[in-house]
Amino acid sequence: MSLNIREVNPTLQKIAKDELNEDPSQIPQMLEQFREWIRKSPHLRARTDDQFLVSFLRGSKYSLERAKHKLDMFYTVRQHSPEFFKDRDPEKMNVHEYMKISAMFALPTSWSEGAPRVICSRSGGYDPAKYKIEDIMKCFMLVGDILHEEDDQMIISGQINIIDLKNASMAHFTAFSPQMMKKMTVMMQDASPFRLKAIHYINVPPFFEKMFNVFRQFLNEKTKSRIYMHGNDLESLYKVVPKHILPKEYGGDGDSVEDIVKYWEHKIYANRQFLIDQTTKYGVDEKKRIGKPKNPESLFGIDGTFRQLQID
Repeated sequence: MSLNIREVNPTLQKIAKDELNEDPSQIPQMLEQFREWIRKSPHLRARTDDQFLVSFLRGSKYSLERAKHKLDMFYTVRQHSPEFFKDRDPEKMNVHEYMKISAMFALPTSWSEGAPRVICSRSGGYDPAKYKIEDIMKCFMLVGDILHEEDDQMIISGQINIIDLKNASMAHFTAFSPQMMKKMTVMMQDASPFRLKAIHYINVPPFFEKMFNVFRQFLNEKTKSRIYMHGNDLESLYKVVPKHILPKEYGGDGDSVEDIVKYWEHKIYANRQFLIDQTTKYGVDEKKRIGKPKNPESLFGIDGTFRQLQID
């Protein structure tokens, strides 16, 4: 049976085999079982092409049950997060400005063929009184969809996030409601085929630890163990993310942030119809779900103790 899956380099093939349990001889049967499950799930309007489905198998280390759960959550979370996924036509969004003030972008190169993809974002580059965090996050989701569609290295080797908190103020963090924090956590931990290898915070302001302790309550132990704080010490970052691949603004030899952002802005506009289709053609219909329908409260609800939490 011929599969429509991109061929990857030998290094990624070995990682897929050793770390993800990929066995090319078993993929056709698993994909057919995956598609059969989708056909028998009346609430799902899901893509069924080989490349898309294999990303969930890889992200679940070829546990078909885990892949089913991730795929269901992938579409369910999007359906119940209109602030991030509705009306996402790049030509009707302020993509240029959002990317300029608070960009999320993947570095064009990593330090080896099998290294994780490095994703950078800047959380303090915008005026929180002028811009809504939901609109900025919507732009970030566009980048994520393109990476999901095109980046085999990220799917197979995982991702490392570098979050730059330079110029971040308390107002930037209070823009994230507890419900939004929970929603972002569910997306990251339960509704994505991407394997998170590490999150590195840099240029961390003194007050961030208290804010982060709120966010930590939503994280599972695996994610907590992969979070690192570097303060203003980029030398400690260089020990885990080689300096030479980083943008010039971070002491590296790579392209400037401005040039990388321009590249990603172009990518977003070039993929306009694809990005629109991902949330207009596909999704879930809770009225057709077998069993109890899901809703924002069941997906992103927070307990009474947390609702009463105050941040001084």
